Amino acid sequence: MTARELYLYARARLSEAGIDSPGFDASLLTEHFLGLDRPGLALHGDTVPPEEKRQGFIEAVGQRARRRPLQYILGEWPFMSLTLKVGEGVLVPREDTAVLVEALAARLDRGARGLDLCAGTGAVGLGICSLAPGARVTCVELDGTAMGYLRKNIERYPGYSCTAVTADVLSAPKGFQGGLDFIASNPPYIASDELSALQPEVQKEPSLALNGGRDGLVFYRAILKNWAGLLQEGGLLGVEIGETQAGDVSALFAQHGFEDVAVHRDLAGLNRAVTGVKASV
Repeated sequence: MTARELYLYARARLSEAGIDSPGFDASLLTEHFLGLDRPGLALHGDTVPPEEKRQGFIEAVGQRARRRPLQYILGEWPFMSLTLKVGEGVLVPREDTAVLVEALAARLDRGARGLDLCAGTGAVGLGICSLAPGARVTCVELDGTAMGYLRKNIERYPGYSCTAVTADVLSAPKGFQGGLDFIASNPPYIASDELSALQPEVQKEPSLALNGGRDGLVFYRAILKNWAGLLQEGGLLGVEIGETQAGDVSALFAQHGFEDVAVHRDLAGLNRAVTGVKASV
């Protein structure tokens, strides 16, 4: 089979499997495994790939048809200006998370110091460093598998001042210095009884990074109760939210003395992040 025939095979098989964007996925698999992007496919689609590449491509298409996340198959994924290593055991970085990163970074002074809680791949912490000059971020993650990806991603960007620390966000912080300029988090926020209704790909991501408890708000309560005290007066707290959680999370911010509470929308117009300022005592 030629490269073009392989691409067409992939697109057809993924369409039959119910993949939402079969052409997009087939294109990325073609580029990754056969070395041909869309222009390259147009110019060199009649070439016959080596057998080893063909077999790798066919196997990858089969995995995607079985609803393994595309990001896991490729092994890395872009987020803002970054390219982050991903795989089984860590939450896939999503474009919507940039809303949180941008909302915080726009208000940080040079050299701001803060935390990225439930860090996963480090998308939030590294994203803040990419936008806020001199930012210093401690990325907090509990799961050992996710921590492996976090450390690799931090190592990939040595110019950013990011460190990784193991800690449970649901517990009170120990050994963390106060007086922080910001705390950011994309925590688990899906209600427990909604997990089974998620897309098959999302269900293959770690439950630990998705399950927000009975009402989806467990981590927001823990962050506000246990971690917000590390902020200095005027410090910023920002969290990603589910599209229906803006009212509940904003109310929690207000209950814990945060001012200038704001909801930020993603490109689809959906509520995606809440930020607030720690009030003066």
